[in-house]
Amino acid sequence: MNSLTPTSPDMLSGQVAVVTGGGRGLGRAFAIGLAAAGASVAVISRSGEQLSETVRMISAAGGHAADFVADVSDPLIVDNLAPEIESRLGRVDLLINNAGIGTPFGPVSECDPEEWWRSLEINLRSPLLCSRAFLPRMIARGRGRIINVASGAGIMSIPYMSSYIVAKAALIRLSEIIAAETRDQNISVFAIEPGTVRTAMAQSALESEAGRKWLPWFGKLFEAGRDVPPNHAVRLVLRLASGEADALSGRFITISDDVDSMLEQVPEIKSRDLYTLRLRTEGENRSR
Repeated sequence: MNSLTPTSPDMLSGQVAVVTGGGRGLGRAFAIGLAAAGASVAVISRSGEQLSETVRMISAAGGHAADFVADVSDPLIVDNLAPEIESRLGRVDLLINNAGIGTPFGPVSECDPEEWWRSLEINLRSPLLCSRAFLPRMIARGRGRIINVASGAGIMSIPYMSSYIVAKAALIRLSEIIAAETRDQNISVFAIEPGTVRTAMAQSALESEAGRKWLPWFGKLFEAGRDVPPNHAVRLVLRLASGEADALSGRFITISDDVDSMLEQVPEIKSRDLYTLRLRTEGENRSR
């Protein structure tokens, strides 16, 4: 897909990156990869112990990171967090909105509405709040990048995962809109699909009673070896963070996409509005 690796030592030298949900799983992998590429990384999570471990791992490898214990679904906390991060690490160049949860599982007719809505607060409101907090600073500087960790589930209708899917679909569209609003201000925004990775969130689907009941197919993906290691998503994030793919701002990009090929087809991608959420109609099909 590309030649960049998580160990390129100076690719992001001098940049400051923020990673939400950075205490474990993909967030930790993103933080380690960004630090290995030379960025100073602000790692955010609600778990102080997990954050400390992420920072320790980065420091042991010679990188630079700082931990910030915070709930990024709380607007007051996020508003105060942005200036604190910049005062400790410097102006933020890159925001990785990664924090998320997969639950609740089950039919809409039986869901707990509070739990359902809490999923949207974490999966959708958090990226909104963090983007809102850092965008004015990026706009003032005339540069910045935001990468929203979405999911292939956001373009599907999968029963019994309604809150997660609704949130991820909205996140993909939100990424498109922010990209359009900031196109003339040198801001690039992407939504990505990191693949099926064995994270703590995935484990909850595999091991919980609700997950086993309503999503029995999910475990079969892992049994069949169809999961992917986190470094695939890390490589994609680094590619987007490098600025090489800014022409694709606003697009939904997966770990399976050939970014080099996409960059060669930017005019067609834009004219046909590819790699975005689109409504297919019968009239459209007949016109082709």
